[in-house]
Amino acid sequence: MKRLVILLGILFIILAIWSAGEAYLPSFIHTTSVSLNSPTQPVKVESEESVTIADVKKVGPSVVTVSEQAAPPTSQQDQFNFGPFSMFGMPGNQDQQQQNQPQSIGSGFIISVDGLIVTNKHVVSDTSGKYQVITADNKQYDVKQIYRDPLNDIAVLKIDASQNSAETLKSVTLGDSSNLQVGQFVVAIGTALGEFRNTVTTGVISGLGRGVQAGDPYQGYVENLNNVIQTSAAINPGNSGGPLVNSSGQVIGINTAVAQSGQNIGFALPISVVKDSLNNFNQTGFNVPYLGVSYKSVTQDVAILNSIPQGAYIQSVVSGSPAQNAGIQGGDVITGIDGTKLAANHELASVISKKKVGETITISLWRNGKTLSVSATLVIAPNP
Repeated sequence: MKRLVILLGILFIILAIWSAGEAYLPSFIHTTSVSLNSPTQPVKVESEESVTIADVKKVGPSVVTVSEQAAPPTSQQDQFNFGPFSMFGMPGNQDQQQQNQPQSIGSGFIISVDGLIVTNKHVVSDTSGKYQVITADNKQYDVKQIYRDPLNDIAVLKIDASQNSAETLKSVTLGDSSNLQVGQFVVAIGTALGEFRNTVTTGVISGLGRGVQAGDPYQGYVENLNNVIQTSAAINPGNSGGPLVNSSGQVIGINTAVAQSGQNIGFALPISVVKDSLNNFNQTGFNVPYLGVSYKSVTQDVAILNSIPQGAYIQSVVSGSPAQNAGIQGGDVITGIDGTKLAANHELASVISKKKVGETITISLWRNGKTLSVSATLVIAPNP
């Protein structure tokens, strides 16, 4: 009898809690009432697989391979064509180089049906090189003109869309990178290892607003990449310049760099930066001011360690350029332009980009402990 009373008491408590409803249930438990007679609404379930397939079908035809006509190696050290970013440096195919055949070095994507293509500036860094574009359907186009953004690792290529008149180019849809979320699904497309065209990898946005320093130790070249997207999508040499795509098939970034010391740590420039570059291109076209030097930025720390002024250390001067005509030499340090001192927020490329073609500028430079002032008239940047 006592046991029966206990069981009835437990049953009474359970019924009391049940009748009290959700007020007695933990906050993470929710009850749902479903009427079997009510009409049901169809639920659309998007799987990662279906999103990836849809993205590839939409964007894949717009992804291209960028190649350069390679010259035969002149020495053992020249058998590898390292780009400005070592993480995307493409080992050259020796047999192809010896035969002077085109060598795949990067990726890009079509932004207009009349033949404009976006890629990374370091993919087409050789201003004397001849470049070609291979579309997803294996059509080959010669690059007629190149616009290299002086501030960002972005380049715009122009091909003759009528070269293969029977074909119509397909452009991508540019998305919005201002409202990206960490954990968001993304797809990367490009020519992995310079050989496997339209390779597709998937991942998520691992971080936003990253600042990384990328460079090639073989060339002593370093570039700061600010406010970039970190992604876990596998990025390999040759993917540089290819699109990073969201689940709606919109390009939200341009794949640019990958960490050498880690796995699944890649970086892409946000599409907002690409749009800004395109706005500048639309204003000036391919007519951008040109001084004709290659340089390394001398930060305050480097300046102190080497007893030289802060500015732009000139590595080389292009023959026949405004810089050479002004008497600028390798080893000089340009410290200012028209009274504006060069510093971290005023690099040489950014200052020159604000000038106009045909404008004469006054250049302050340091040479062997002496301060000099020279004048140079900027010209239109040459195109390969």
